[in-house]
Amino acid sequence: MTIDSAGALALDAADPLAGFADQFHHPFDDTGRRSIYLCGHSLGLQPKAAAQYVEQELKDWQRLGVLGHHNAHRPWIKYHEQAAATLATLVGAHAAEVVAMNSLTVNLHLMMVSFFRPNGERNRLLIEKSAFPSDRYAVVSQLAFHGLTEAEHLIEVEPRPGERGLRTEDVVSRIEQEGNKLAMVLLPGVQYLTGQALDLAPLAAAARRAGAAVGIDLAHAVGNTPLSLHDWNVDFAVWCSYKYLNAGPGAVGGCFVHERHARSDLPRFTGWWGHDPETRFEMGPQFVPIAGAQGWQISNPPVLSSAPLLASLDIFQRAGLPRIREKSLALTGFLQQLIETRLAGLVDIITPAKAAERGCQLSLRIARPAAAAKRCHDLLSAAGVVGDWREPDVLRLAPIPLYNSYSDVLAAVEALSDAVRR
Repeated sequence: MTIDSAGALALDAADPLAGFADQFHHPFDDTGRRSIYLCGHSLGLQPKAAAQYVEQELKDWQRLGVLGHHNAHRPWIKYHEQAAATLATLVGAHAAEVVAMNSLTVNLHLMMVSFFRPNGERNRLLIEKSAFPSDRYAVVSQLAFHGLTEAEHLIEVEPRPGERGLRTEDVVSRIEQEGNKLAMVLLPGVQYLTGQALDLAPLAAAARRAGAAVGIDLAHAVGNTPLSLHDWNVDFAVWCSYKYLNAGPGAVGGCFVHERHARSDLPRFTGWWGHDPETRFEMGPQFVPIAGAQGWQISNPPVLSSAPLLASLDIFQRAGLPRIREKSLALTGFLQQLIETRLAGLVDIITPAKAAERGCQLSLRIARPAAAAKRCHDLLSAAGVVGDWREPDVLRLAPIPLYNSYSDVLAAVEALSDAVRR
């Protein structure tokens, strides 16, 4: 692969998705310089159409008032349903198995109410040791809610000494070891710090064999890596939509519930928007859940925070996940090659080297003491490259196939090379 500026420009010229970059707003600094934005793993860029979607809802609210629930351009009463088909495609599910609602951690709590059901000796919950803090907080609070303790009932799996990623066989072994003591296995689709994409099919299968419920946090996986939630037979999954789905800060989250639970009598926290729409407005005292994931809804869809998601999902639908993934593999591989050839011995990639074991993100460690490494990140930021720093020593960069180019990646590595040599 050619790695000079001419080569990068040639790759950009041949990129079938290049035109989608113009459908997003790219940040500029105070001098008017366009930023090199490699932080979509934290907050995706704004689709230009997002404003039109939000403005349409504001205009309909102004024009129609309450009648907008039925007569708006996109009627509000079924607003969440407009996202279902594309979300289902992105996560490998049936449309009835997904719903846009709430936020990630709220959805995680709602799912654990239904699926974390400790009983007798089956009272342990397995997560990865470096889980995103919000997941860990939620899990520990759920344990406490059931009168269980973190010390005794939380099982944490971690990489082998000297290694950075989880080995599938080690996680499977631990699941088998815990066996009938496990009530739930909760794992990420992509590990937020290292960028490792877990091999979820065998992990889910092992958990099912053990008799445990299976939940997946897709915060860093949805819109980033290929997923097959239905076929993997997981019980539930939750995600946010402000990262790779580009729906904006505080945007509506999402949830998957496998169809085998569509009409189950699992306990759940209920609210009126999960009630059968045929009788919802009869305002009866008995809750009758919608069959499928929508039955876990609590409240009306948040229209203004859902509108940007619809704008982004339209882009995903037109670009197609297979093409997005193809470019992701090439673009992230380009970043990997540049770092390995230009920054050997200076920057270490802690994300798995195999393309199938990662998404867009590469997590880097700069071969300097923590304070000096953090200064390199600050210099990179000053040069107009937007990534993010995770204490104590990880720099995360993510070239996003919908709006980043090979030239972006080359410029970012050149800026990083300058930073680490200063």
